[in-house]
Amino acid sequence: MIQSIRGTKDILPLEIKNWQYIENAFKVISERFGYEEIRTPIFEKTEVFSRGIGEDTDVVNKEMYTFADRSGDSMTLRPENTAAIVRSLLQNKLLNQNPLARLWYFGPFFRYERPQKGRQRQFHQYGAECIGTNNPESDAEMILLAQHLINYLGISDFKILLNTLGDSESRANYKNALVGYFSDYSKDLSEDSQKRLLTNPLRILDSKNKNDIDISENAPKILDHLNEQSREHFEQVKQFLDETHVYYEINPNLVRGLDYYSHTVFEFQSSMLGAQDSFGGGGRYNHLFEQLGGKQTPAIGFAMGVERILLILEQQNLLALDIEKPDAYVVTANKELISTSLKIASELRMIGRIVLMDLFQKSMKAQLREANKSNARNVIIIGEDELRSGNVTIKLMETGEQSEVPLSDISKYFSKS
Repeated sequence: MIQSIRGTKDILPLEIKNWQYIENAFKVISERFGYEEIRTPIFEKTEVFSRGIGEDTDVVNKEMYTFADRSGDSMTLRPENTAAIVRSLLQNKLLNQNPLARLWYFGPFFRYERPQKGRQRQFHQYGAECIGTNNPESDAEMILLAQHLINYLGISDFKILLNTLGDSESRANYKNALVGYFSDYSKDLSEDSQKRLLTNPLRILDSKNKNDIDISENAPKILDHLNEQSREHFEQVKQFLDETHVYYEINPNLVRGLDYYSHTVFEFQSSMLGAQDSFGGGGRYNHLFEQLGGKQTPAIGFAMGVERILLILEQQNLLALDIEKPDAYVVTANKELISTSLKIASELRMIGRIVLMDLFQKSMKAQLREANKSNARNVIIIGEDELRSGNVTIKLMETGEQSEVPLSDISKYFSKS
């Protein structure tokens, strides 16, 4: 038997209601903030991600699904969506139509990493991007959007971590300070962090290696290396969050995993997820447009892992969603009446009712058992005697009450119920 690929998962009918519920939440909250949906292709030219995310990141070096198509061009299944959205905005000149773009998305993404609970090689993300303004109120709006979504879903166990990476000048000064500090411990760092010391020392702060974490405890802090402009931006973001009652914790070691971030970065964590407690995050990326061939355009965004959100909702017992019961189950006395059953079912579906009928030509007794098993609210019984009189029998399953209803009045009957 052929099995699904490791790190992928079927979303089965019993689970799909949960997915539809949170997908609807994404739409509702995004639209409340004036964000419009965008859908980009599942694969892009590899350079969209290698140039956008950064050649020295784990995502590009270790995790991307990259392949040559039949023309020999290098293609990559999208590992994230921000770079793809920037490519789309540049290609379609969307910012020429409106200098501010508020966008949201939902869909599957792909990374080759070790599958674990809540983390798959094909995973799903919801995200939002605010593109075109550098003002700190857009940073606050982005975090508020995320918090509104978290609250709407009923998640109570979470915290928001906040930091800044400053502008290019602040970041360059901070990198020099980190290189000076970590160079004294270069032999004690993990192999990955030794490489990062030469390419992107900020990424050492994101290491999950215990020894790296211990060494990073006393590393220089970005907050001590901000220039006046960067410090003012961060102070304004914090002020806006304070005044709108967003509770956050400053984490000076929060750098996020992608190279395009600058200024504000943030992350969402929940103890419901155990040691791997992050379920989303984001930040400002003011230079990504330049990296992909456009002009300098300020932007900020975030993404949340849908599988991770589902785990939190499950832990908080928030996934007991009611499955919608069928309005009617059509039972026929014999196969000569099947066409009548199909007509009645179609008529009721046209007015928005959920209707089931037997497709195995079972006995009437077996059909009634199936109707009961389906939890249908009503059973429509079509027999030869009823049809001769132009009626059908409708049984209300909850009470057992039966009514004779003219065939021509079935839609009218179900329009009232």
